[in-house]
Amino acid sequence: MPPTKDRIMDASAGLFRRQGYTGTGLKQIVAEAGAPFGSIYHFFPGGKEQLGAEVVRRSGALYGQLFAAVMDAAPDPVTGVRDFFAGAARTLVETGYADACPIATVALEVASTNEPLRQATAEVFTDWITTGTAFFARAGAPQREARELVVAMLAALEGAFVLSRALRSTEPLEIAGETIAARAAGLLTSDRRPNRAP
Repeated sequence: MPPTKDRIMDASAGLFRRQGYTGTGLKQIVAEAGAPFGSIYHFFPGGKEQLGAEVVRRSGALYGQLFAAVMDAAPDPVTGVRDFFAGAARTLVETGYADACPIATVALEVASTNEPLRQATAEVFTDWITTGTAFFARAGAPQREARELVVAMLAALEGAFVLSRALRSTEPLEIAGETIAARAAGLLTSDRRPNRAP
């Protein structure tokens, strides 16, 4: 069995994805984690706010690794974009449209009311943009356009999550994925790609 702190963070991440930060209570978290209530304050003296910020940062790092894994496994960046959106669509269907991005869910709730959590979500989005920009720049896109592509990709993904959950349809994710893939293809033309064959 994982250590208590890991169980609490895993349970929190899952609950935040499904029902949001404000809709998740500490009693529900410890029940889901199979942990004593006092362990929350043992590991997170700042209470739910500290727990939330740590979960956001940890989840953000895991999602960043997922992006890298999907893109590295793809034969080319454009296919990687399509695979990434397709994977997001599959996850939504498999979870009954309950599990989306925990970072966006928390950001939407707290951006105007909780500065520590807003900062945590901003750090994650900034890291994702930096990582994605570096990836597409290595693939041959100019730096500025690579950053714009990643910002557009994240905006399309998070917006598509909202629409897909509300409509109970993967169509928004499919359309968003194709739109971003087309934009990526336009940036990564053969004459821009590094190490191309003569």
